[in-house]
Amino acid sequence: MAKKSPEPTPQQRDVADSSKVWSVFSLVSSLGAATVARKGLTASWKAATGKNPPANPADPDVQMREAVMWAAASGTLIAMARMLAQRRAAGYYLKSTGKLPPGLEKDA
Repeated sequence: MAKKSPEPTPQQRDVADSSKVWSVFSLVSSLGAATVARKGLTASWKAATGKNPPANPADPDVQMREAVMWAAASGTLIAMARMLAQRRAAGYYLKSTGKLPPGLEKDA
């Protein structure tokens, strides 16, 4: 007969619930920031070059210089926007719960 695992304690349930809340909150803020960053970058690219950014920089029809510039600009800006959004979300989570989100710890 299989053993039943013990029921989680209220503290374990709270940790699991806060972990789920943080995961959703972090994901939503990250996706939102990436979307806003991409829209801003696309508009900036159009203003600077007069044309749309490359849809696929790996396409051989896209000039190498253009592909590299787009990849560098979009990768950097989107990564920074996501990081800043997650930092803001972690700060909000800390204010709301009084503790850091699961998986984040203060640096020593």
